[in-house]
Amino acid sequence: MAQNEEKTELPSDYKKQKAREEGNVSKSQEVTGFLALLFGLGIIFFLLPFLGRRIENLFVYVMNFRLDNFNDLGMLNLAIFIIKESIIIISPIFLVLVIAAIAGNVLQFGFLFTIKTIIPKFSKINMITGFKNLLSIRKLLDGFLITLKVSIALSLGCFVFLGFLQELPNIAFLNIFSQLIWLKDKALILGAILLVLFFFMASLDFYVRKRQYTQSLKMTKQEVKDEFKQLQGNPQIRARIRQTMRKMSSRKMLSNVSKATIVITNPTHYAVALKFVLHEDIAPIVIAKGTDLLAIRIKEIAREYNIPIREQPKLARDLYRLCEIDDYIPQELFRAVAEILQTTEQIASQMK
Repeated sequence: MAQNEEKTELPSDYKKQKAREEGNVSKSQEVTGFLALLFGLGIIFFLLPFLGRRIENLFVYVMNFRLDNFNDLGMLNLAIFIIKESIIIISPIFLVLVIAAIAGNVLQFGFLFTIKTIIPKFSKINMITGFKNLLSIRKLLDGFLITLKVSIALSLGCFVFLGFLQELPNIAFLNIFSQLIWLKDKALILGAILLVLFFFMASLDFYVRKRQYTQSLKMTKQEVKDEFKQLQGNPQIRARIRQTMRKMSSRKMLSNVSKATIVITNPTHYAVALKFVLHEDIAPIVIAKGTDLLAIRIKEIAREYNIPIREQPKLARDLYRLCEIDDYIPQELFRAVAEILQTTEQIASQMK
């Protein structure tokens, strides 16, 4: 019955996290391709003078290669020079493309490292299943989108290029330098138009992939209930949640110790930090408390900020037992706390 139930519920954070750990994330190749194209064209135009000089050096070296050097050593030197210059020309472009590909993935789903996606699964080596996947709606949609993208790009590119051809009769009378400048300007215009087109296609593909990913992880109402029971019943997860909450609470509480007026201790097992500002607070407020290691940490912070520490074992235990964080101290402890505050103030005045 549960197997036939419709998946109408959005995926939980736990299910999305499990899918992420397995390498199953929402990813659009169009976004990565767009960034690679953008960065690639950018680095080519930025390094155009440098690339032009290297290509010119390569051409001149090959054209000046003497016929009497056609021997083993000469051919080896020629091959080494061509390989070296090719690496110098290609390396910056290749490096930028690699960075763009990494950035495209990180921007979509953050940094993720997992080997589960590359572990071979023999269950996937099934001709019938593979044939079904090949003819699935998703594959057909992917093929249609690729075909549509290429068709639109070619049509738009040809339309713009034909417009440029009408200027050729006038360009033919210009010198070679002016012709190169014209060619560069037109290439920039064509590249900018195609980049705008690819940007909209990448945005559309990103939205479609995100929607498909969410749909693939949707859950039935029964799966939501089962997952909730599993998480609530898992002692490790419950302990981890409690530990995380305690750490967050302790971190926030310790940050308040620097604002304390006085710290009252056991002296070793309990520590309670109180804040009281005359004419602002109607009574002293407990802003931090702890036992054992936490109490030691509270006292260390108090010493760092020169906050008075007073040893009152019974009062410290009563404050710890009766008060929660951000509570005013109870009325029955007013007198004891007031006496300590008054004594502390007198001592501070005498020291001044």
